[in-house]
Amino acid sequence: MKAGYRCLLFHCVLLSVTFMCHGKDLFFNDNGNLILPGSYNIPWMSGIEDFRALSLLTIPGTHDSMALYGGPELECQSLSLKDQLRAGIRFLDLKVFGLGNTLYVMHGVMYQHSTLKDVIDTVQAFLSEFKTEAVLIRVQPESFEKTTVNEMVQSLIGNDQRFWVSSAMPTMGQIRGKIVFLQMNTFTLGIPLIDTNGKGNTKVTNVNDKDNKIIKQLNQATLACGGDNAVVTYTSGTGFGTFWGMFLTPKRVAEKVNPWLNQYLRQFYPNQPRPCFGIIAMNFPGIDLIQTVANLNINGW
Repeated sequence: MKAGYRCLLFHCVLLSVTFMCHGKDLFFNDNGNLILPGSYNIPWMSGIEDFRALSLLTIPGTHDSMALYGGPELECQSLSLKDQLRAGIRFLDLKVFGLGNTLYVMHGVMYQHSTLKDVIDTVQAFLSEFKTEAVLIRVQPESFEKTTVNEMVQSLIGNDQRFWVSSAMPTMGQIRGKIVFLQMNTFTLGIPLIDTNGKGNTKVTNVNDKDNKIIKQLNQATLACGGDNAVVTYTSGTGFGTFWGMFLTPKRVAEKVNPWLNQYLRQFYPNQPRPCFGIIAMNFPGIDLIQTVANLNINGW
């Protein structure tokens, strides 16, 4: 009898641990293997009407999208670019360094094993398969090559009509199957971008304070939605460079922020129409969090 009880208890504990781990992975994912349910809606933009302006959408994205290398201080994602796109990510945040005729994707001084051409090739392959989708890209030049990055990107894409480089705000119908560039500061191709990150918002010493900052940023984004600019809110953060948050790596911050963010956004689901939050760029997002962001667009008009 006692043996049977111990066996039952063991299985209950095992099930509880499995459930808790799975639950965490729904919103936060540091596992590089993507497993999508059979019913997962990869081409979620197919449900958006052609006449909707891009600035009226809420779009799931990643911060430092290619930052998979460099250790705890630098790693911001676990999924490959191909898997991020299949999971529903439609905004990519890229820091590039120009050397010779090549734009290398970086995070700080760490090369992220990819060039901008590699990224574009992967995105175009995805868009060839899912023609209803569009992918937004923010290019942030690094170091002393800032003045030449625009020319290098223009040379890379040529006159390819699969890119949106105009500053005019497009409708969804105008950008299906295309890469949409976003411009800010030293990069001048594409749609003007507003970044809600204020000074010091990326530094985290207390996660509850970070949550409150994100709420203020999302409120700012809502006010900017529907205008002539795209707007992005970064939910990412790190404690590196601070004393009290020295152990808060980008991963540890995301582990705490992502479930909270999912719960915060879900409260708007009964709203008709649902609010627009623009681009929400995250670290280590799980598939349920990505879908929570994307589904804000459903019945949200």
